[in-house]
Amino acid sequence: MTYQSIFKADLFTGQTIVVTGGGSGIGRCTAHELAALGARVVLVGRKMEKLQETAAEIIADGGQALWQVCDIRDEDKVRDTVAAVISECGPIHGLVNNAGGQYPSPLAAINQKGFETVVRTNLVGGFLVAREVFTQSMSRTGGRIVNMLADMWGGMPGMGHSGAARAGMDNFTKTAAFEWAHAGVTVNAVAPGWIASSGMDTYDGAMKAIIPKLKDSVPLKRLGSEAEVSAAIVFLLSPAAAFINGASLRIDGGASLGSGAWPLPPAKNNAAFEGFHRAVTPDILKAKD
Repeated sequence: MTYQSIFKADLFTGQTIVVTGGGSGIGRCTAHELAALGARVVLVGRKMEKLQETAAEIIADGGQALWQVCDIRDEDKVRDTVAAVISECGPIHGLVNNAGGQYPSPLAAINQKGFETVVRTNLVGGFLVAREVFTQSMSRTGGRIVNMLADMWGGMPGMGHSGAARAGMDNFTKTAAFEWAHAGVTVNAVAPGWIASSGMDTYDGAMKAIIPKLKDSVPLKRLGSEAEVSAAIVFLLSPAAAFINGASLRIDGGASLGSGAWPLPPAKNNAAFEGFHRAVTPDILKAKD
């Protein structure tokens, strides 16, 4: 069985697309879909084992995948990694700037090191990767960049460090879209809400108890699937999105709209798109099924 994408099977044939954080979660799903559409996918992340496992899955499914271990917070390592990809694969046609991470905490309990670490991962690292991909490759050949945000439009209580970083990435997306358009580069972003992804299993404590109830705050009354985020990313990387530049697409089932003052009735007729044939339900959600 292979990825059941809604897009044309040869959409990215002959193209090299880099996916940071490609070893798990949304990044893994997106890498699978891109490979199923003909792309040569380069997975970038800190943990070699995860990258190797995802690359092996893609190859077993008939796709092309390579991997590079890189801490995106390290400027020199990012520069060298992008150079290595270009040396091996040629021009980079697309970048999915997906890598990130955070932990739940009220602002008053976050120390400087914790705040800076999350900002470096979710904002500075994404900037470094995008800058190097642009300066080393896309400034000459053009290309597509898709950055990763989150549902931080009304603030991000409980994860203020990540909210600040993601808001910064939203603004970076707009600036890069304006400055780099002359080279034929578009820069857009996706902002997932609550997505049933492996990252949910990394939380504990109070957050672990909240996760199974998250769907109640979504107008569609369900969580999103990794494939629904991946499909949006693939569209923004595609030729059909050539005139979309500087946009941030919300993928949150409407959760960022309205307020708690308006009651949400039961929802219907909105089954999730499940195109990812290797998707795994997070353990935290299995326990409540």
